[in-house]
Amino acid sequence: MVGTAVERVAVLTGWGDGLGALPENAARAAAGRPVIPIPRPDLGGDRFRRATRECLLGIAAVDALLRDGGMSREAIRGTSTALIYATGGAYGASNAAFIAGSSSRVAVGDTRETRHGSSWAGALNFPYTAPSAMAGEVAIEFGLTGQYGILIGGAVAAIDALWQATRLLAGGRCARALVLAVETFEECEPLYARGRWLVRRPLVEAAACALLVPGARSARYDVPREPAALETLARVRAGETFACAPLIALALARNGGTMEPISVTGEWRGRRAGLHWE
Repeated sequence: MVGTAVERVAVLTGWGDGLGALPENAARAAAGRPVIPIPRPDLGGDRFRRATRECLLGIAAVDALLRDGGMSREAIRGTSTALIYATGGAYGASNAAFIAGSSSRVAVGDTRETRHGSSWAGALNFPYTAPSAMAGEVAIEFGLTGQYGILIGGAVAAIDALWQATRLLAGGRCARALVLAVETFEECEPLYARGRWLVRRPLVEAAACALLVPGARSARYDVPREPAALETLARVRAGETFACAPLIALALARNGGTMEPISVTGEWRGRRAGLHWE
């Protein structure tokens, strides 16, 4: 059976671009701030003028992956690349904006457009209330027409996404797989504050993308009782990043140059999952 290899992982967080931007201890670095946001990426072009931050962050994460690996967009374009998107609530900002109507905190491209009033601002965000909006924008931007999936459920969804990617590769249904996760928190900060006992602090906005290709390692899925060391390390260094956490953990493992078996785990609302490369 075909195994898999994690060729590279790109990480963007509220701390900055790449693993080098992560503090040694996110809680200390946050200094009491509940949310560490990422500025809206400036991608340019009229198509992105009204796109939400989460859409732009997804595109920026894939761009970072290609740039770090010296790859062109043509290398992933077409039917041979699978895209699997995982999130806990990256489209929450658009839902909040649509419900609230006009809001000074809604990223609608040119902020002057809020002069049109609440109904206009709400209508603008309606298409982005669909969970598929972010992944759809990424697929359009990079010409991805292969296997496709969207999983919702925080870190566990990202573990499931990685597992699905290994299955697609093993079955010959793609030549490579992008596993993408995006989480934004700033626009929904009051919501997280009301449910503060449900999430750890600080909440750190993040976008991460892993490229999986055929390789020598076999992957095994399980339901662990305890978090793996990489899960704990990712949380200490990055903070709470929901679905991005397992991808950050993978990036930390690759950055360490380990040739040992790699175990990534995650938890969401009482459910645990783990994936192990041996």
